[in-house]
Amino acid sequence: MALFWHGHFATAQNKVRDYRKMLLQVEMFQRHATGNFGDLAVAVAQDPAMLYYLDAGVNVKGAANENFAREVMELFTMGVGHYSEQDVREAARAFTGWNFENLDFVVHTVLHDDDPKTFLGQTGNFDGVDVLKIILEQPVTAEYIAGKLYRFFVREELSPTLQAELGAILRDNDYELRPLLETMFRSRDFYSEATYGQHIKGPVEHVITMMKHLGAEDVPGVPDFNRTTISLGQHLLNPPSVAGWAQGRSWITPALLQERGNVAFDYLFPNPIAFQDPNFLSRGGIGIVGTRLREGHDFATAIALNDPGTMSAFDLSARDRDELFNTRISNYRGWERAMRKLIPTPRGGARTDLTQIVLEAEATTTTEAVDYLLGRFLRIPVSADTRTKLIAFLDEELSTTSLNRAQTYMEDALRMVTHLIMSTPEYQIN
Repeated sequence: MALFWHGHFATAQNKVRDYRKMLLQVEMFQRHATGNFGDLAVAVAQDPAMLYYLDAGVNVKGAANENFAREVMELFTMGVGHYSEQDVREAARAFTGWNFENLDFVVHTVLHDDDPKTFLGQTGNFDGVDVLKIILEQPVTAEYIAGKLYRFFVREELSPTLQAELGAILRDNDYELRPLLETMFRSRDFYSEATYGQHIKGPVEHVITMMKHLGAEDVPGVPDFNRTTISLGQHLLNPPSVAGWAQGRSWITPALLQERGNVAFDYLFPNPIAFQDPNFLSRGGIGIVGTRLREGHDFATAIALNDPGTMSAFDLSARDRDELFNTRISNYRGWERAMRKLIPTPRGGARTDLTQIVLEAEATTTTEAVDYLLGRFLRIPVSADTRTKLIAFLDEELSTTSLNRAQTYMEDALRMVTHLIMSTPEYQIN
């Protein structure tokens, strides 16, 4: 649920540039994950990361900034077409003065517009909380949120009638999320043929599911989880826009499908020796400085803007006055200090034993092993031809059809078969 809300109330570290604010936001999503949507909406509106991301600092009386007011209606609550431009302007006035100091929400009363406002047909001396309450009174709000939850957890196809019914459940329960979620997850629709195999797993969900299928107790350090999901199209804490990730078919392109196969291989056959911890890699100017220091240059020469061997006397005398030069000094020293304080992430491959998994399933032949793995990993069956080829592949790798004979050396072969299964289109969906 926290992942869903992270995509719904999208905020990006690339702009916020403060991990503390981003961490507080994630913890907020976890606290409110299945609670009351109204409480969550207020918490988001007062969240330091969101306030910074949507420019609360320049939303002041007499010069209201419309960024948050527009997104709160267009993306967070009602959807396009259910409000006017005048409503956006009036809502923006209601949120004036909302800001943060360090990690705490504050209202700067001198910057808040406390004059009457007319919003969605109601007039009063509204502030941001009042605006959110009025939004929640609109029937379309409950339907919009219910529809988005349904499309995320069930399937893309959703009739207007069903969306209205789900919205009514949310609204009738005063925006408590749990009754709606229970209704969805316990419904026949959730387990119907129409739903089965219609959900394309997003990158984060895909990798976590893979680890569960492999019996891993936690996410391994090799390969790096963040780099893996980025390669598949989902950079946690850095959604592509305030609209979040597109979901659905956007996760699957020919290139991304191939990359999913590569990711499966990396988890099944990790290479800790060749692995480079991305947390300790220096990039850009910092990397250049580090390389020069390792080559034997002194610090003053290492942070030169150009090749130290070709710098003119004028360049050498001017470098201390150069802003970029001074920035490079600060960046490098800051990076050095950060690296000294950074707690290393444990780096090891996934702890999985496919031999034990298959034998505990009482498989005795290669055919039974393949059938068990297909049943364990897939919700949608592969074609008979694909199944036959997988069995033939395992037969050839083991040079026997008997698992009893091969149990001392069949781990790699089982991992190769698993890699082939995880590379199929069928594995990408639920």
